[in-house]
Amino acid sequence: MGTVLDGRGREQLRLTEVLETDQGAQLWPFFIERQPIVDAEKTIVGYELFNRSQADQVHSLASDVSMVLHSLVQSGKTIADRRSDLFINTTHEGLSGSHWDFLSTKRTVIEVPPVQNHDAETIQALQPVLFALRKRGFRLAFHYTVVAPQYKAWHALADFVKVDCSAVAASKLKPLVNAIHTRTGALSVAEKVESTAQFEALREIGFLFFQGYWFSKPELVQTKVLNPSQVSALQLCDLLHDDPTIEDVETAIKKDIALGFNLLRIINSSAFGSEQKVASIGQAVALLGLEKLQKWAAMLISAKLGGRPTAVGTAAVVRARMMELLAKDLLAPDEREPAFLIGLFSLLDRLLGCSMQEALALVSVNDVVTDALLTGEGPFTNLLNMTIACEGDDGDAFALAASQLQLSYRQINIAQMEALIWADQTQA
Repeated sequence: MGTVLDGRGREQLRLTEVLETDQGAQLWPFFIERQPIVDAEKTIVGYELFNRSQADQVHSLASDVSMVLHSLVQSGKTIADRRSDLFINTTHEGLSGSHWDFLSTKRTVIEVPPVQNHDAETIQALQPVLFALRKRGFRLAFHYTVVAPQYKAWHALADFVKVDCSAVAASKLKPLVNAIHTRTGALSVAEKVESTAQFEALREIGFLFFQGYWFSKPELVQTKVLNPSQVSALQLCDLLHDDPTIEDVETAIKKDIALGFNLLRIINSSAFGSEQKVASIGQAVALLGLEKLQKWAAMLISAKLGGRPTAVGTAAVVRARMMELLAKDLLAPDEREPAFLIGLFSLLDRLLGCSMQEALALVSVNDVVTDALLTGEGPFTNLLNMTIACEGDDGDAFALAASQLQLSYRQINIAQMEALIWADQTQA
């Protein structure tokens, strides 16, 4: 990010220009469609999720990991309530991996595709993988071909069997439902139900769950997730393999606003289940733990993000570091912790393209952070105003902020220069 020197010799960010040209550039473009699954009483019991971000709807390990990442941070928000199951499609390759460690086993149903050409050797090889997922508490859904003798090893693992009613002759549906119930003991799900008459007929012949346009067309959900840079994800992953301290990991995550934001969304997810509101990145790191952080970093790399740091994201990091440095001169050690998080999230509304209130509703931050960013109240308000004044041309605003904090120009200049250097080093 370019900087200039003003009349007082301060190196300042041209943030007003940045915000005009770079707004929202770090948003992770990801779209999920969800379609309700209902029971015989038309009560919603779950949602199937569809990844609408990959070309031609082709699944890969990377797209499956991306789907899990976004399902994780959106769970309990716009995708589903905490009582509904999430049906998530995967490839056979995606059945293994640490990405499943982040989803609620109680609410996740993994949809397993049939094996190409129903190859007996492949079916047998996948059986222990499926068994391990089921043992952990996940439920499994299969294509209706699972009732065939070749899939006998999978029969006891099936919790749901889904039938595309447009692909099966009407005369064969009742025998198929009977086979599903007797051979697997699974719940039968009728897909592509398109009318009330069809629903009534399918319910009459024994289907238990239903999905299709008759009840609801898929709803498109754009997730609010920032895109970490691939460099930041790789650096974090490398660090986590070297037996780091909590402080080391905290510093690495501070390098990229997207890492910090997404970490707090994980803490706030239904799968993690934490009700604690955090005041710092370090607190979030401690809550999640290094083992899960290592798995999360690996997921970010597997998802092949290809992101890059943006000017607004870098400006947020500079604000955060500057506030953190100045807080050491102004506040006691037990009071200064929220300073970095307030600075980091002070541009969150611009990055996400929404109001600050909507942005903060996505994460669990404590009241001190919320008050500073929403109401302009609390012990960090003047400090935030100072960092903002350093980015513009308003000399009066700068002088007022410095006076209110009783800081010398030299203290402020040094803090800003150190913050700029620190932020530049984080992008190396």
